[in-house]
Amino acid sequence: MNDASSTTSMAVLSSVEEPMASEVEDDREEVPALVPSLFPNVAPTIYFSTFNEKVELLPAEQRRLLKWKMSSVTPNVVKNTIGRSHFKVTKNSHDWLGCWGHHMKSPCFKAIRDYQKLNHFPGSFQIGRKDRLWRNLSKMQARFGKREFSFFPRSFVLPADIKLLRKAWEDSGPRQKWIIKPPASARGIGIQVIHKWSQIPRKRPLLVQKYLSKPYLISGNKFDLRIYVYVSSYDPLRVYVFEDGLVRFASCKYSSSLKSLSNKFMHLTNYSVNKKNSEYQSNSDDKACQGHKWALKALWQYLGTKGVNTTQIWEKIKDMIIKTIIASDPYVNSLVKMHVRSSYSCHELFGFDIMLDEKLKPWVLEVNISPSLHSNTSLDVAIKGQMIRDVLNLAGFLLPQREEVMTASSSSASSSTSSLCSVGGTRERHKSDTTSDEKVKRAFYLSQRFADKELFSSVLEVLTPEDVRVLVETEDELRRKGQFERVFPSPSSSRYLRFFEHPRYLNILLDQWEQTHWRHPQKGISLLRSLCLKGVHKGTADPSHMWSKNSHHPRGDYSSSPHHDLLVRSRPSVVVSHRPRPQEETPPPHFLLLQSVTSSLPDVCLDSPVGTDSSVGSTRCPSDPPSPIYWGHRRQIRKLY
Repeated sequence: MNDASSTTSMAVLSSVEEPMASEVEDDREEVPALVPSLFPNVAPTIYFSTFNEKVELLPAEQRRLLKWKMSSVTPNVVKNTIGRSHFKVTKNSHDWLGCWGHHMKSPCFKAIRDYQKLNHFPGSFQIGRKDRLWRNLSKMQARFGKREFSFFPRSFVLPADIKLLRKAWEDSGPRQKWIIKPPASARGIGIQVIHKWSQIPRKRPLLVQKYLSKPYLISGNKFDLRIYVYVSSYDPLRVYVFEDGLVRFASCKYSSSLKSLSNKFMHLTNYSVNKKNSEYQSNSDDKACQGHKWALKALWQYLGTKGVNTTQIWEKIKDMIIKTIIASDPYVNSLVKMHVRSSYSCHELFGFDIMLDEKLKPWVLEVNISPSLHSNTSLDVAIKGQMIRDVLNLAGFLLPQREEVMTASSSSASSSTSSLCSVGGTRERHKSDTTSDEKVKRAFYLSQRFADKELFSSVLEVLTPEDVRVLVETEDELRRKGQFERVFPSPSSSRYLRFFEHPRYLNILLDQWEQTHWRHPQKGISLLRSLCLKGVHKGTADPSHMWSKNSHHPRGDYSSSPHHDLLVRSRPSVVVSHRPRPQEETPPPHFLLLQSVTSSLPDVCLDSPVGTDSSVGSTRCPSDPPSPIYWGHRRQIRKLY
């Protein structure tokens, strides 16, 4: 099918128009269509611009690859941004590179090809649904305590928690206020503030939360914050927070009177609700503190004039965001490993709704997996336009080889998001490029139950090809961050590793890289450049980059440790795992266990969650043996260490 019949040119369709190209043509700076990597022998990424830049045209052969899969929910701000990079939109073509669409059922992700990107991860509804968000954060609170997880209102999921709610209701007194929310609704639909038990609907699922009845007020109005959070990868986890956002005000002055609870313009801050109020005042200036919608930076400036420590609030918000994303980690990673061919294919923008109480403590109200990107004012365009441009640059879209696309086209006539389930149900999952040597290294670091900083720092002593690829991708991505701030990993993010239900090798790797190079990042970049120049990231037979062939031990003096003997013997046991042993020699227990872990199992299982979840199904890999030998061995290794 030729381009003319399968695609249409992109038009500027925003409800509030960005300047047309003809209006700024003479003044626009021409910029390259591709962003070169910091490193040699690494492919460039496609550049996405703002309206005041003119992106150069790629050669015709490459330009024909720039196709974007249209969806009924693709927002205009995304259409405008991809149009400036000369993408063509397509509805039926199978060879699209990107799509901004609906969330799908997890098995549908199997149909996404290695060179395609969709703006969701399977399983992200575990924080995107209000009931699942509460369940997962409650589980984290039970495990780590209220000191770390006390940033969400007490909640109950009905009908399951009806007895617990009844007891809490009776203990709270007669003037209590609760807010009820459908678990999967948006835009304020179905939300009510109540104070009588008889007001609770009995025949449908609901989330019932303690109402934050003492919010921080500005000019007598309550408000919430919309914070944009971007996750480019779950393994390793990389989380970014946009430096600006939106502040959404209720359009009626707040009252704590029970008689006012039915007034949605007073108690709800959703724009979709308050825009219907005749007293709603719009605001088009992203620097002005006026009307019922502000820019986040304008709020920080306003609070600063009141003597508020806004930096402290922002740090608390970032802390809440990291912990909330980590709460979804076991579910998302399990489903990605089961249903996604390539980790390249998924990324996601979340909208966190945060409220400040009268003491300026931030609270997470909900997380949106498809945050509204409609741009109704110049304020929306200024914030969301820049934010989407930065998201798409962070995503790192690559131009595939023409042969790769043609091979894919010969096997399927269509892979539209509406037909992904039908075409992808039985496809084989993309095979990992992780070598057996790299599996051995992963198994070693993931089995160190009593590992300290010295031992973990040794993860950088021998960088395998996979290590180099991940570090290169991470450094390149950071350079494209625009107005996003990377909050995980960061120089101070080591403390969050304990919150993961299952430790992940690549998180350890990036954490140690940050600890080592954050003060002098150029030193780390120079090291990676030299390795890429030698082609290490593409695979190598050089023994210096094969972990199991290096005879030195991890740094650190463990002679006084009660586990010294096992720590010293564990690595040589990996090195000699393929050497025949004398018949009379009995291998040490940890040798057999580690050899069992690494000899026959795929890498996907090395850090997969244990057990099952009713919403996810079995997390055991399809290639696992019928009995739980692997996880039994893994647990024994941890007991030994």
